[in-house]
Amino acid sequence: MAPPNQLCLVLVIFLSMFSLSSLPTSAIIPKANVSLPVPSSQLVENLCNGKAVENRRFCLKALSTPKVIAAMDTTQLGTLIMKLGVANAKATLNVYNEIIKKPGSPQALKALNCCVEAYKYAILSFEMVSSGLVKDPQTANYDVAVIGPEISNCEKELINAKVQAPRLLAGNRFMKYYVSMGYEITSTLELENPNEY
Repeated sequence: MAPPNQLCLVLVIFLSMFSLSSLPTSAIIPKANVSLPVPSSQLVENLCNGKAVENRRFCLKALSTPKVIAAMDTTQLGTLIMKLGVANAKATLNVYNEIIKKPGSPQALKALNCCVEAYKYAILSFEMVSSGLVKDPQTANYDVAVIGPEISNCEKELINAKVQAPRLLAGNRFMKYYVSMGYEITSTLELENPNEY
C-alpha cells in the first residue's frame, strides 16, 4: 500500500487535471492583451491583408492556431474560418441568453430578442457558407455578407433600448470581424473559381 503522502499527491494531481479539463473552451474571442504568435501561413497572411478584413490584428490572432496555419488551400482555410465564426456566434448567443434571464425593461428585452435572432441567423449562415464554399462560392459570398446587416441591426436595437453590456458590444464587434474575414475568403474563392453560368 502506498504511503499517505504519495496517495495525497496522486489525488491532488488527478483533481487538478480533472478541473482543468472541465473548463469551457467554446468562446473563440481572442483576449486583447494576450501575445499570440503571428501565423506563418501565406494563405493566412494574404487573407488578413485583404481589403474586406476590418481588423488585421484580430484576423492574425484568430487564425494563429496550428490547424488553421496548416490549411493547404483557400477552401480549407474558408471552412475553418466559418467554423470559428459559428463558435464565436454560439459563444455570444450564450451571453445574450444569460442576459435575457435577468430582469429588464420591455425595450431591452425586445432588443435582446432581436439580437438572439440575429445570432441564430449568423450561425445558420456560417454553416451554410461552410458547406457551399466549393459548390457555389458566389452564393457563399452573399450568404456571409448578409450576416453583417443583421448584427448592425442588433447593435442599433441595443443602443435604442439603452442596453449597457460591454460583453455584448465586444461580441458584436468580433462577429463583424469574422464576417469581414468570411467575406474576404469567399471573395477570394469566387475569383479562383468563377461561376460559369
